[in-house]
Amino acid sequence: MSLHLMTLFTAHPAKLVNLLALLLAFPGSWLLHATRRREQRAMASIVSQRQRQPNVEPTLDWATLRMNRFFYRFGFACLGLALLVSWISTRV
Repeated sequence: MSLHLMTLFTAHPAKLVNLLALLLAFPGSWLLHATRRREQRAMASIVSQRQRQPNVEPTLDWATLRMNRFFYRFGFACLGLALLVSWISTRV
């Protein structure tokens, strides 16, 4: 069975490169999705805190904002790299 897979990849190297692009795109997209969900939950928490205590202004701390910004950058970098690798697979 493993010999069959090796001959498949040697006969079609573009598929192997495209598989690498897929393996890069999945974690990047998951990270973007998870970061967006975390951000939405934080905003919902802030809204509920405002409704309970209207005279106090809750905010997100700087560490959370920096972490979200880093995760967005890293997720988009993964997707960009996956796009580049996928484009390269069309040239192979």
